[in-house]
Amino acid sequence: MTEVSLISRFDALLADLDGVVYAGPHAIPGAVESLQQLSGLGVGLGYVTNNASRSPAQVAAHLRELGAPAEDDQVVSSSQAAAELLASRLAPGSRILVTGSPALAHEIELVGLVPVYSQDEEPVAVVQGFNPNIGWKDLAEATYVVSAGALWVATNTDMSIPQARGIAPGNGTLVAAVTAATGQKPLVAGKPEAPLFHSAAKRLGAERPLVVGDRLDTDILGGNNAGFATVAVLTGVDTRQSILAARAAERPDYLIETLPDLHRPYPEVTHDDGTYSCGKASARVASGAVGIIGSPDDLDAWRAACAAWWAATPDASAPQAPQLAWMDH
Repeated sequence: MTEVSLISRFDALLADLDGVVYAGPHAIPGAVESLQQLSGLGVGLGYVTNNASRSPAQVAAHLRELGAPAEDDQVVSSSQAAAELLASRLAPGSRILVTGSPALAHEIELVGLVPVYSQDEEPVAVVQGFNPNIGWKDLAEATYVVSAGALWVATNTDMSIPQARGIAPGNGTLVAAVTAATGQKPLVAGKPEAPLFHSAAKRLGAERPLVVGDRLDTDILGGNNAGFATVAVLTGVDTRQSILAARAAERPDYLIETLPDLHRPYPEVTHDDGTYSCGKASARVASGAVGIIGSPDDLDAWRAACAAWWAATPDASAPQAPQLAWMDH
């Protein structure tokens, strides 16, 4: 029996962008080719982004410049998910106070709702997304409407965004200002909440999607929240060590080095009497430490270690890094 590739077990790939497809302006080696191979396998492809300041068409254009396959409708943004969330709860033609970018207002129009910019226009909901031009008056307007009891949806609550000069305040900080003033909390459409992932899967008609991301706290947690299979890739933020230490809600189903690993067979992890084996490596937990037979350079050793440690700490509500004891074969 020929071993099947990891991706062939699924009918779609829902991919994060930064740290997975590109790092800054450049594509990550092997990523574009891996994405190009999917259509030949009959596997759908969607891109899932929390960025609500760029339109999906702008994101898709950037991906095409890098050589990645990307039609505009393959990009699902948190602003689209927010619009769909509002449309599912409100009557067509409802007025929505937009505290965000023109791209966000456009998504609100596309689902049959009406963007407005003042409490005087009697909005029944507020949608809040990132826009570098937002000022105090915009946040005050949102605060008035939220305080009056309106439905409040945030595209995402990322606290920071990387800029050329360093880390800058993200949408989460602006949402936090309205929370501080009103005592209310919004529904969140973007990662790590489920709506963004459900929107992407629905658009592709996918029943068994695989979510790939480099961050446990957004991509993996979000995919898990949506009830989808998740794979962490080591080309971005999280590392072998941080993944091993992950709290239960942020643990991925699979762990790969780079996107080309999607097209290779995934080694099975087996266990026997507390020893977890993967490839030639094995691991077991004793007195709070993980003993690993294998090499720190071998990802199978980390897969075995994760299986052993996670089985020993199934309900971890905070990250816990175990002591590691490495032994050669």
